[in-house]
Amino acid sequence: MPRIKTVTHGEYEIANAIMDSDIIAQALERVRYEMVPQNDEVAEKRFNQAVVNIGSLISNIAERRLHRLPKDHPDYKEK
Repeated sequence: MPRIKTVTHGEYEIANAIMDSDIIAQALERVRYEMVPQNDEVAEKRFNQAVVNIGSLISNIAERRLHRLPKDHPDYKEK
């Protein structure tokens, strides 16, 4: 991976790392274990929707930075 060129570049890479991280998956399982009682369909549904919502937020953060990446970045897109 090339050197970070801007704060926005760093934010983009961090957002992508969060979305792809096995550590995050493990953390989500821990939260599920702590917050979703066994056989509680309502809590399970709420947790699943919360995961989808947070995933969308992080994805949106990354998307909104694509046009500000260095032009030689493989994910760069013009606005």
